[in-house]
Amino acid sequence: MDAAKRLATLNRIRKLSQLMDTSIRIPVVGFRLGLDPIIGLVPGAGDLISTGFSAYIIYLATRFGIPRQDLAKMIFNVGLEAVVGSVPLVGDLFDAFYKSNIRNLAILEQHLMVVEPELEESKLEEFVPINS
Repeated sequence: MDAAKRLATLNRIRKLSQLMDTSIRIPVVGFRLGLDPIIGLVPGAGDLISTGFSAYIIYLATRFGIPRQDLAKMIFNVGLEAVVGSVPLVGDLFDAFYKSNIRNLAILEQHLMVVEPELEESKLEEFVPINS
């Protein structure tokens, strides 16, 4: 993948992670949640759909040659959120606070700071965060 495609993929991961975990700000309290806990309210299929989005984010992250131990952490984050998230109500609250996609984005960005600092630096020009 060339640098432009890598940056586009990284920005897609950022946008999806923020959409799923921090796209909605609750007024007064200032707490942010995303579509993940909202989709999770749909019995049965909701958690499956949310896990599918998270798996897609991990798939995109593998294009950056992320090390196995980092990939294992990412899979653990999604797995934990999927298992605990399947518990009615308590799981939805867990989804709102745990934010596995944002955690996985942080793991990927930490990896990229070491191996591709120029890609990580270009984010400042190309990426405008949703949670501003």
